Amino acid sequence: MDIKRTVLWVVFSFSLLLLWDSWMRHNGHQSMFFPSATPTQEQAAANPAAPTASPTGSPVPQAGTPAPAAAGTPGAVPGADGNAVATKGETITITTDLVKASIDTVGGELKRLELLKQPDVVDPTKNVVLFDSEPGHMYLAESGLIGGPFPNHKTIFTAQPGPRSLDNGNEVQLVLVADQGGVKLTKTYTFKRDSYLIDVKHTVTNATGAAINPSLYLQLVRDGNKPGGESHFYSTFTGPAVYSDSEHFEKLDFEKIANGKQQHVNKADNGWIAMVQHYFVSAFIPPEKAQRDVFSKKVGDNLYAVGSILPLGTVAPNASVTMDSQLYSGPTVSKTLQAIAPGLDLVRDYGHLTVIAEPIFWLMTHIHNLVGNWGWTIILLTVLIKLVFFPLSAASYRSMAKMKAVSPKMQSIRERHKGDPQAMNREMMALYKTEKINPLGGCLPIVIQIPVFIALYSVLLASVEMRGAPWLGWVHDLTAPDRLFGTIPYFNMPIGLLPIIMAASMFLQTKLNPTPPDPVQAKVMMFMPLVFSFMFFFFPSGLVLYWVTNNILSIAQQWVITRNIESGKTK
Repeated sequence: MDIKRTVLWVVFSFSLLLLWDSWMRHNGHQSMFFPSATPTQEQAAANPAAPTASPTGSPVPQAGTPAPAAAGTPGAVPGADGNAVATKGETITITTDLVKASIDTVGGELKRLELLKQPDVVDPTKNVVLFDSEPGHMYLAESGLIGGPFPNHKTIFTAQPGPRSLDNGNEVQLVLVADQGGVKLTKTYTFKRDSYLIDVKHTVTNATGAAINPSLYLQLVRDGNKPGGESHFYSTFTGPAVYSDSEHFEKLDFEKIANGKQQHVNKADNGWIAMVQHYFVSAFIPPEKAQRDVFSKKVGDNLYAVGSILPLGTVAPNASVTMDSQLYSGPTVSKTLQAIAPGLDLVRDYGHLTVIAEPIFWLMTHIHNLVGNWGWTIILLTVLIKLVFFPLSAASYRSMAKMKAVSPKMQSIRERHKGDPQAMNREMMALYKTEKINPLGGCLPIVIQIPVFIALYSVLLASVEMRGAPWLGWVHDLTAPDRLFGTIPYFNMPIGLLPIIMAASMFLQTKLNPTPPDPVQAKVMMFMPLVFSFMFFFFPSGLVLYWVTNNILSIAQQWVITRNIESGKTK
């Protein structure tokens, strides 16, 4: 039995299933392998999430939805004294060298954040927008007080005068003040030059004449939709995440949150909460050693929140208490995230092969420091990995070359013993022994290398450092598909040169491999390059560049070994 061909047949069959699964997901059907993280409208209606209680028993106000109107007063929120307070506020825009932030004086919520140096993947003439409150996309950063009739993210704040852009300075502050029933909340946003990290300070002043026990909540609210431009042929994580020293990095599932089945750390005195999407993350980072409750909940139709509730302790009359926190909202650059908070770099999720992926990325950064181009970095890294696995690859190719050399004898054995499988297997084993061939020799060396290749794939897929990075000529963005020859409009299918080279290299490899004895199987193996090239048309050009380089090196090595064996130079 030819184990090598059987393994290839299984790989090909599974690839066809993945292609079918991707097509089904593209047309709105449920995936066989990757269940949708966004619940359907029926699930959302059937599983409303209850408000999360604070340590004092008061619920966090419903996030991301309009405030309820006072009786007889359209568009008003009842104040602490029972009088209606207008809900219409103003939008304050803060501009730095990296971001353009829009903050609403209603609640002081960050309702829009444009990343000025990150072009959008769907429309490169525009910038990436993380926080947003447009129809069809809700993504907000909210905070406020609970534990009494205190200011929250629905209360009207007053913006203090001051600069609204960096100009010649290195930071700009926005100070918002709200007073509700004698409890004043001062919320201060501090934006800095060359940084996506925002300092968010909350100061509570008690002028009620009696002690109060407020708690501060920090929450991120987002719809359950994938960001635009996501490929149908590979999947990246979109959703909430939490981190603590005890439970470490935990990804949360929108559907489990909606069903009330999501498990995660609930209490801690460290860590952070985040919303993650491909290449970008927003994370609230409270101070270390501050006790907190961690919550996740469904707050509306296809709308979810993750957050922390931090008790501020007893605040005596005429006293104040301050809680400093940070909000990072930007690209998932490992070095930057590592410097902000423990474990924050884990949002670049490499999966179960992180132990292999992290050293690979470390090596990539050092190569990039030398060559200054991520495309050449990928090529050089592929060469280095190929050199490391050279002995294993050589063993595999020698085994395949020997199998190819004796394939006429194998075919003769199959024809003589068509009706007697046992006799055929005995004669095959005798042939393997005589020719000193290990039938698994071509398969096992490849299997050993698979974890490294998968880890490298994960690194290339997650590396925002390559976003917008050119290689040469027609490849202007290594994270975007190669579109040298344009796009087929109806299918929105990019046509590029690298996938075509990829298909040609795979075709050459099939020619170097032993020909399957079954004519149908042989035709299928010849058809494989077309199937995979179709998939690679949609893949980021950096990933295709890696596979093309790997294939070319493999072809060269396999050709030399096969030629030597056929000429009798290698045993």
